[in-house]
Amino acid sequence: MSVQLLEDNELVQLYINGNEEALSVLLNRHKRKIYSCIYIIVKDKALTEDIFQDTFFKVIQTLKKNQYSEEGKFLPWVIRISRNLIIDHFRRVKKLPTVPVYANEEGEEIDVFSSISSNEDGFKSSAENLGFRKKIRSFISKLPNEQKEVVIMRMYYDMSFKEIADFCEVSINTSLGRMRYALINLKKMIEESRTEVYI
Repeated sequence: MSVQLLEDNELVQLYINGNEEALSVLLNRHKRKIYSCIYIIVKDKALTEDIFQDTFFKVIQTLKKNQYSEEGKFLPWVIRISRNLIIDHFRRVKKLPTVPVYANEEGEEIDVFSSISSNEDGFKSSAENLGFRKKIRSFISKLPNEQKEVVIMRMYYDMSFKEIADFCEVSINTSLGRMRYALINLKKMIEESRTEVYI
């Protein structure tokens, strides 16, 4: 049987056993999907190329160390690696959002500050100062990973909830739900630190 006709998990095993052609087949089979998943986030061809190459370097390392344990799920595994590398990159360059925005039940864009306290006069001026924005960024960093990921994608890259859902391989309702829980957690952290904010 031609190597081209083998399933992903069979190709992985062949590569682990020393067949270099198997990796080329896997790469050619999935490169467009993986490249697209990276590009819709970073929106930069050179950076996409770098992260794509880093992704496959990590894939090769993991396979050569025989640490791959997700038989039959090669593509989702590689996409997870690329997502982690994207997040690591933006952590390193410290590109952080200013004011978190989300869509309410009517689809209207709402920023976190107006949703938390739209009728408190003093709050908006506090929200505009740099110290408060730094606090918001620190609050975002404390969110659970799935919630933080949605906030990062929505805020850093202005992705739609459909794009986020496609990238994370979840439903739109799940991505909306994660944003909603993130907002609840952000509200809670802001409420708890409000006294400190006003000082």
